[in-house]
Amino acid sequence: MLRYRGVKQALDAVSRLDAFPKVKEEFVQPTRVGGTLSLISRLVILFLIYHEVSYYMDSRLIFTFVPDTDLQSKLKVHIDLTVAMPCKSIGADILDSTNQNVFSFGILQEEDTWFELCPSQRVHFDYMQHHNSYLRNEYHSIAEILYKSDHAVVYSMPERVVIPDRAHDACRIHGVLTLNKVAGNFHITVGKTIHFSRGHIHLNSIFANTQTNFSHRINRFSFGDHTAGIIHPLDGDEKIFDNGQVMMQYFIEVVPTDVEKFYSHSKTYQYTVRENLQLIDIDKGMQGVAGIYFKYDMSALRVLVRQDRDGIAQFIVRLSSIIAGIVVISGLLSKCMHLVGDLCCKRRPSGDAAPLVHELKASN
Repeated sequence: MLRYRGVKQALDAVSRLDAFPKVKEEFVQPTRVGGTLSLISRLVILFLIYHEVSYYMDSRLIFTFVPDTDLQSKLKVHIDLTVAMPCKSIGADILDSTNQNVFSFGILQEEDTWFELCPSQRVHFDYMQHHNSYLRNEYHSIAEILYKSDHAVVYSMPERVVIPDRAHDACRIHGVLTLNKVAGNFHITVGKTIHFSRGHIHLNSIFANTQTNFSHRINRFSFGDHTAGIIHPLDGDEKIFDNGQVMMQYFIEVVPTDVEKFYSHSKTYQYTVRENLQLIDIDKGMQGVAGIYFKYDMSALRVLVRQDRDGIAQFIVRLSSIIAGIVVISGLLSKCMHLVGDLCCKRRPSGDAAPLVHELKASN
């Protein structure tokens, strides 16, 4: 019993040290104004807490640029395009600035096909073209939504349903190559190539009388793994040429990109592209080899995309500030309204007494 009495006395001593003394109920007078303000203040508190929790659960993206020092890693490139010439008449080749034949890191498949798409494929390609064009034009306004989503845009051409009753007039070149992180040149020209230890040569003279048409359709041209938020500018690109002697050049700058989310971390690449179309006319002194050229170079900067949000301590402080602020403001409003009510009630009897005195004088 003595031990229990000591604990009880200790609890009583702690209760008397309350930093927020309470007013006894017999000294509290409930009013309609106070009850209304209490109800409104609690609704406002719940509303602000909901939005504060939503803001905390959401996140923001932080973009930073740092020098790219990871020079030993490899560059993966995904290629899937169709050229309006048979595979026997053209050849695809790629070399980097080290003059190394990078086909040792992968092989591109050549598949005979038809350049004209069947109705289902045309609908799919038109949608892909429109969708990718919209993403490129509105990228700055929807970049955060794309990065926060878990869906990476990947276009897959459906199988051909209608088979044309004619010979193949196009070549589909597709595959994945793993390259060095240096500048390079991927090109498609007339004729085949022979590779040597220090370079390669094109056998163009054998195909001098071949009818050329470098109209092409790019289903996919991307670097690195698929990551949400990365838009590939050349996906869905289609070029139709009436003149076969053209040199179509794409100048590509590849930018290494690290995307750090709360539960994942991925390393990929994004790129920008510039186009240049040159007509080859020997009579006018325009020299060159007709074909499609993708000239890529590596950026010296790396983009870091990091998903971030406020700390839990800051979140608790913001919640406490909201609740305390609303309670204090509602208390001040209640006192002001009661003060105004008391002043109005004190003036009202003096205003009513004048007519009463006037009536008494009139009766006399």
